[in-house]
Amino acid sequence: MAINRQPVLKRCRALGLDPIVLGINKKSNRGPRPNANQKPTEYAIQLREKQKAKFVYAVMEKQFRKLYEEASRKDGVTGLNLIQYLERRLENVVYRMGFVSTRRQARQIVSHGHVSVNGRKVNIASYRVKAGDVVAVIENSKNVELIKSAIEEANAPSWIELDKANFAGKILQNPTKDDMDFELNEALIVEFYSR
Repeated sequence: MAINRQPVLKRCRALGLDPIVLGINKKSNRGPRPNANQKPTEYAIQLREKQKAKFVYAVMEKQFRKLYEEASRKDGVTGLNLIQYLERRLENVVYRMGFVSTRRQARQIVSHGHVSVNGRKVNIASYRVKAGDVVAVIENSKNVELIKSAIEEANAPSWIELDKANFAGKILQNPTKDDMDFELNEALIVEFYSR
């Protein structure tokens, strides 16, 4: 499996992201790039927006393109469909529920089998939850210190109903653009792929 091993702060600075979006509470001491005064081309702006979405949701290019193609086939606005697909990935839902403090930790606890969906253990980070699904930490993993400490400070978005006592959350509805925790112009991504 391919993994992006580029330093997080360096990547955040290049994409114009705040590291808090990934759950990392650090700041870079470096200033802006020396060629930052150059006006980016239209292609560069579209590419940066796509790279930003790929980086935040930890999706590689091939998988991201498949998500885009699926979103374009579905009825409705392609950009909003793409956002819904990305937000409803199991690793992102676990992070947004507050079971862990970073998106990378969310991917790890999902792949290590600490999470169940509707009572069945799921270890696939890209699993897509639906409205009405119940995502919970399995019984044996409720004592994991990482999860216990993170759930105390958890704040779930409006499309998720969180039950802190049972280490569970229910998906109430599909997420919208307003529910995202960072700025993303999905229209630029659609323009990039429809060139």
